[in-house]
Amino acid sequence: MTSTKHSSDSRGLESFTNKMAAFATSETLLYVLKRLLQALLTLFLASALCFAIIQLAPGNYLDTLRQNPKISPETLKQLSVNFGLDKPPLEQYGRWLRRIVTEGDFGTSFVYQRSVASLLWERIPATLLLAISSLILTWAIAIPLGIIGAVQQNDLTDRILRVISYIGQGFPSFITALVLLFFAQVTSPLFPVGGMTSINYADLTPLGKVLDIGWHMILPTIALSVTSFAGLQRITRGQLLDVLRQDYIRTARAKGLPENRVIYVHALRNAVNPLITLLGFEFAGLLGGAFIAEFFFNWPGLGRLILQAVTNQDLYLVMASLMMGAVMLIFGNLLADLLLKVSDPRIKLEDMN
Repeated sequence: MTSTKHSSDSRGLESFTNKMAAFATSETLLYVLKRLLQALLTLFLASALCFAIIQLAPGNYLDTLRQNPKISPETLKQLSVNFGLDKPPLEQYGRWLRRIVTEGDFGTSFVYQRSVASLLWERIPATLLLAISSLILTWAIAIPLGIIGAVQQNDLTDRILRVISYIGQGFPSFITALVLLFFAQVTSPLFPVGGMTSINYADLTPLGKVLDIGWHMILPTIALSVTSFAGLQRITRGQLLDVLRQDYIRTARAKGLPENRVIYVHALRNAVNPLITLLGFEFAGLLGGAFIAEFFFNWPGLGRLILQAVTNQDLYLVMASLMMGAVMLIFGNLLADLLLKVSDPRIKLEDMN
């Protein structure tokens, strides 16, 4: 009995070891590790370029303080030493990079006198909540409408959808935000004009708090989604039309397959690859896309924080935000590549470098 149990344990351990060895040598893992190593070099070069561009801007944060006659030259000199602004730009960059590598410290904000990392972590959830909800809404509406437009090509429905997409793409995000703000004022109190929560938010139940935030998200989410929705709808329609003209689609129809199966199984599956690639770039653009909506709707996210940092030349806060955008771009592209591999096993990851 003991011998049988020992043999079973050995086989189980051997099976686990073989699976781990196969995973360690798998194409996907090796590709991810290679991309992560490339990402480190990319981030280093991006950080150096961003720092150089910031240094090219005239003046620095202390120039604003010098306009205040109540601040003495001695105080300004001490602040320059504390912030490291008395050092040459190359030494400033070296010290900043060394703190990141050794301590994970992105520096201290000049304006807020707080850790840059803590400031960003406070605002990231609000920005991601708004941006991801906009992404979900955009894809949930644009993909079905793009399919309808392709299936009913040149019909009245398709023409109406094309007009809607042209109008959506023609409206800049800030115009859409202004129109929605005007709509909120006209229909008040149906929609909140700005902010993330109501005055009595602290007194609400947990469910009430969720509903309150969702209520405040409606208009900024729509403002973020309009332009993206219009472009994605047109791309979906165009890609699906190209696939529907292929020979294998005509063959599938000739075999008598149901039209729904031809469209949703054969055609859409092959038309979705460019959309997955687009998803990776849209994920990378989540941070920048939310700025306008946050500004107009007084949403407490990263947009307003970073805009103030750029205005005040808050060096380390600007650098951290730029690096965060670079990380999201790299992660978005990697995510798109892996999703392409899942959607189409014929794709080889080594061919996507």
